[in-house]
Amino acid sequence: KLKTKTNVGTTALTVYTANTANLSSTILVGLVCSNTTSSAVEADVQIENDDGDNVYVVKDAPIPAKGSLEVLSGGKIVMEPDDVMKVTSSAVSSIDVTLSIMEITT
Repeated sequence: KLKTKTNVGTTALTVYTANTANLSSTILVGLVCSNTTSSAVEADVQIENDDGDNVYVVKDAPIPAKGSLEVLSGGKIVMEPDDVMKVTSSAVSSIDVTLSIMEITT
C-alpha cells in the first residue's frame, strides 16, 4: 500500500497508524520526505509505540531546497498494532511524505 501526506509542517503529523483490525503487523518498506520549498528544511520521523517506547527514526535530518530524503535507505521497520508514525518539519507546510507499507493480516 501507499500512504501519502502533503504540506507537513512544524506540528507532528500522523502519516500512518497500524490498525488493530485484522492486522498482526505492518512492514514499512520505503519512506521519502520531499522538500517542496525553495529553502532547506529539517525533518523528524518518529515511531510512537503502543508500549510507550517512542523513538526517532531520524531527527533534524537536512533536506535541501526542492530535494528529498530517503529515510529507510533499504532498511525496513516492523510496526505492531496501534504504533504510530509521525513526521515533523522545521518549516510550515514544507514536506510531502510518501510511505510504502506491507500490511500483514491475521
